[in-house]
Amino acid sequence: NQAVYAGTSEPQYAPYTEFQSHNAEFDYLKSLEIEEKINQIKWCRPSSGAQCLLSTNDKTIKLWKVHERSVREVTVYNQQGLAHVARTQIAPGQIRLPQSHVRGRMTASTAKRVYANAHTYHINSIALNSDGETFMSADDLRVNLWSLGISNQSFNIVDIKPPNMEELTEVITAADFHPSHCNTMMYSTSRGAIKLGDMRQAALCDSYSQVFEEQEDPEARSFFSEIIASISDIKFSPDGRYIIARDFLTLKVWDINMNSHPVQTINIHEHLRPRLGDLYESDCIFDKFECAVSGDGNNFITGSYNSEFHIYDRYGRTDVAITPHMGRSASVSRRHSMPQQGLVQHFAGMPAAGDGDALDFSKKILQASWHPTFNEVAVSIRNSLFVYAM
Repeated sequence: NQAVYAGTSEPQYAPYTEFQSHNAEFDYLKSLEIEEKINQIKWCRPSSGAQCLLSTNDKTIKLWKVHERSVREVTVYNQQGLAHVARTQIAPGQIRLPQSHVRGRMTASTAKRVYANAHTYHINSIALNSDGETFMSADDLRVNLWSLGISNQSFNIVDIKPPNMEELTEVITAADFHPSHCNTMMYSTSRGAIKLGDMRQAALCDSYSQVFEEQEDPEARSFFSEIIASISDIKFSPDGRYIIARDFLTLKVWDINMNSHPVQTINIHEHLRPRLGDLYESDCIFDKFECAVSGDGNNFITGSYNSEFHIYDRYGRTDVAITPHMGRSASVSRRHSMPQQGLVQHFAGMPAAGDGDALDFSKKILQASWHPTFNEVAVSIRNSLFVYAM
């Protein structure tokens, strides 16, 4: 989308361009169909006035250059108006040079690099490094480091595949780079752990420098404990001090200097705990909700069901619940300094625990993004995109 300033201080967004990033493919070696579905998009630094982005499906990553170029039209042909005259009959004085004129501008998309054949398992995340020259891609068991300028070679920096796959206890769910320290990366696992690695210590970051994991109460353990503990998304705060992690029920905030327990745990789906069995049967318990951090690092956004998304401050004291509606203004409810118990039981527009049957699990907001400099957020519902200025 493109921001258009129409005489106001707040931008208005309009569609800018559209292009096909990936096509459906078939892996004949494994007899596996590779969907064209895009798993993640990351913006790169602009180059020569053009926007650059990385996009990935399950197997292939592509670097795209999106730019505007002039559309030229050639006019004044020698044959114009003289089609009935033979070419040999045209006098020398009638020969004219064709002229080129700019007719307008168009947006073009060019695939500059294709990074393929490096992942055996499905790619779940990509992350651009702060040096602007490298990025990493993560699948279920490995994390690879790439150079943006080299598409035929990558370096494996994390490999958790055991010698015997029957001994596998966890998989990688997400990965991210530190916003300013290009040697620091982290990845999350299905067991609810966040592992911080320093690429200066070793070429293979299996021996992580820190582990952020909250110990589970043995009395509260159930069949669904490992499923709901799986982290679906992780983000660094812009200053790199905090780590934000989203699992199915909560949004946790970790201090990078304290890995014993999170500094804040925000309950998002606690009212759904009695319905975990139904969610398991419908596969909704495996939904992967994303999270995002504001440019100042003081607020977080994440999605939920019933077409709602929530914005919290860093201390979990403020919850703004917004329900987008097609063709009309959104329903917004705001609470300040609310106790955690009240925050769980009385979401704006969200039924309480006893009204769980009223939830529409087909209307869910999984993707959410926060503008890096403006106080604006974007969320997607099915095939619609909503942008809000806070």
